[in-house]
Amino acid sequence: MNKTIKELQTGLAQGKFSSVEITSDYLTRIKQLNPDLNAFITVTEDQALLQAKAADQLIADGKTSALTGIPLAHKDIFCTDGVVTSCGSRMLENFKAPYNANVIDKFEAENAVMLGKTNMDEFAMGSSNESSFYGPVKNPWALNSVPGGSSGGSAAAVAAGLTPAATGTDTGGSIRQPAAFCGITGLKPTYGRVSRYGMIAYASSLDQGGPMAHTAEDCAIMLQSMAGFDSRDSTSMEKPVDNYSASLNNDIAGLKIGLPKEYFAEGLNSDVAKCVDEAIQQYQKMGAEVKEVSLPNSKIAIPAYYVVAMAECSSNLSRFDGVRFGHRCEDPKDLEDLYKRSRSEGFGEEVKRRIMIGAYTLSAGYYDAFYLKAQKLRRLISQDFASAFEQVDIIAGPTTPEVAWKTGDKSADPVSMYLQDIYTISVNLAGLPGMSIPAGFVGGKPVGLQLIGNYFDESRLLNAAHQFQQNTDWHSQSPEVK
Repeated sequence: MNKTIKELQTGLAQGKFSSVEITSDYLTRIKQLNPDLNAFITVTEDQALLQAKAADQLIADGKTSALTGIPLAHKDIFCTDGVVTSCGSRMLENFKAPYNANVIDKFEAENAVMLGKTNMDEFAMGSSNESSFYGPVKNPWALNSVPGGSSGGSAAAVAAGLTPAATGTDTGGSIRQPAAFCGITGLKPTYGRVSRYGMIAYASSLDQGGPMAHTAEDCAIMLQSMAGFDSRDSTSMEKPVDNYSASLNNDIAGLKIGLPKEYFAEGLNSDVAKCVDEAIQQYQKMGAEVKEVSLPNSKIAIPAYYVVAMAECSSNLSRFDGVRFGHRCEDPKDLEDLYKRSRSEGFGEEVKRRIMIGAYTLSAGYYDAFYLKAQKLRRLISQDFASAFEQVDIIAGPTTPEVAWKTGDKSADPVSMYLQDIYTISVNLAGLPGMSIPAGFVGGKPVGLQLIGNYFDESRLLNAAHQFQQNTDWHSQSPEVK
């Protein structure tokens, strides 16, 4: 069941199978494999079959859209009307959103089928999917290893064939890193390209939704549906949406690829570096030109990111106070007790850590020293990318410094885990598009190649990724999960 969206589209159009049939097959596979993988929090079986039946009627009537009848899964951070949206947290374990996120509305408008909601690090805070209230997700390639985070449930579900594609969100690499660890393709669009309306906020100036699938072609199909202006999101960009599939087959001869020297320095696993180097050589065989570039402020990206992200998360999560929605403690003595115990009981350790650090950096006397300074550093990082894109068309490098580690190996050392995002977080700070594509294996675990583009240049990224996948087969390999 590792068919691509494109293959499912073709099969549905030719009548080889119905939406009900493929939806049923995916639901059966979820029942069989999810107990071991823990990739789904909620499975919407009845709703999915009703949507599939309606899609089959539309197909029979010739009233189809690109995703009509295609089963998909959604990260449990996107609000879905009448379905629990938990954000992987005890705080929201019983929260049924009274409305749809913009992204969900867009897929429903195309009559896609929702299989369910995928597991995630609590409130998207984590790089391993171990902080979820519902337990860790397992990597289908090695069940004793992490799938990456925070969109680890979506990545694992796609890799294991529980869904052909899924949505994810990326605040500091949370689409690209799990895509790399699970051997799939994941795209973080330009900030503002996909509406954040109904996507529960972690760090508002960094969060961005995007597609996770087997191929760049599938990501192009999904992004076509997801992208666009939304007046309900003040950060949404009022800019025309490209036809992302139209340029997939363009020749990439002459494409200028920049290799940041900072991405190939100390800290990068030598075997991962070899896979990335071989991927770059493949691009050269296809006619691309390679040039070294410099992103000198990369070393300050991690501290700048974690100051900004934690400050914004402490502000965003202040709404979960036990009063209006979410977990409420039993028999509070007074309002202060209600706040303290509801939040203490509802949030996990990693979320509490980030809220505390964020509140500290925003407190009187520290705002200028930490948050304001981090925003200034953010501008320097953006300027580095601007200078690089004056010389090259895209930037390439490793998605992660190593392959997936064993579950529990980094749980006691948050800083060590934060360092795993060293190649991805700069992209979010700058608001650029980036994606990860499969580029090999180390010790039986997938390696990701990261491609970074200029603002709203997703078409070029998808074209470069698709051409690579036309000449390699890393993306078509599947883990042996039974």
